[in-house]
Amino acid sequence: MLTCTGDLSRNRRVGLLLAEGLSLEQAVQSLGHVAEGVYSARTVVERARRLGVQMPIAEAVVQLLDGALRPQEAVAALMQRDPATESS
Repeated sequence: MLTCTGDLSRNRRVGLLLAEGLSLEQAVQSLGHVAEGVYSARTVVERARRLGVQMPIAEAVVQLLDGALRPQEAVAALMQRDPATESS
């Protein structure tokens, strides 16, 4: 929860800067520190795909990081998804 809500979270700060319109490079440079999520997001999505696990939020994050989606488009796409049952 702290990564999502804490003002000291580097990942959250990168997300806020992206939402303000900065590029990923600008956001990371202004941060001055490593934001682990920037580097691990692609690995998580690749691993999930290999395992057949759907991770739409993580996939949207990667698209945001790659500049393929704007934050508003990512939210709209996620909200338009049909509800699904999740099970283990």
